[in-house]
Amino acid sequence: MFVIANKERDLFINEQIRAKEVMVIGPNGEQLGIKNIKDALTLSNYAGFDLVLINQNGNPPVCKIMDYNKFKYENKKKQKENQKKQRENNLELKEYRLSVYIDVHDFNTRVIQAKKYLEKGHRIKASIRFKGREMAHTDLGRDVLIRYYEALNDCADIEQKPLLEGRSMTMILMPKKEK
Repeated sequence: MFVIANKERDLFINEQIRAKEVMVIGPNGEQLGIKNIKDALTLSNYAGFDLVLINQNGNPPVCKIMDYNKFKYENKKKQKENQKKQRENNLELKEYRLSVYIDVHDFNTRVIQAKKYLEKGHRIKASIRFKGREMAHTDLGRDVLIRYYEALNDCADIEQKPLLEGRSMTMILMPKKEK
């Protein structure tokens, strides 16, 4: 049997099922046995639900009597909840890019924003990218990162000290543990 996949992984329901005999599972999870497809459709109509093909690879294929629209709605809701949790997990590290020659106002603005983010319980990644001859003075970049940490000292601890990787120096700060 050749099946064209639907856009959103829909299951076959009611008259879309092409098997002659199916294993039927009731709306409460009880097994009703192997039934002819017409008998299974009659049972599902009598119960006021849809006959949904759950496993077409089984021998015989397995169908369940259920409210298909409610099933789709709950799956979509679970999927959105999982995406929301994944987004929240990905938000826990915020990067702030500094410069060796950063101005006082820009520096203070980044400190204020980082404080807000740390208060939410997230981590901060402060990075400096060295350009051209600045590579000869990486100690200046380290001083800026240390000064950044000292400005955030009241609400942050160092998770990773300033580390030079190629042309970038990074430092990771985490919120202070409450005692």
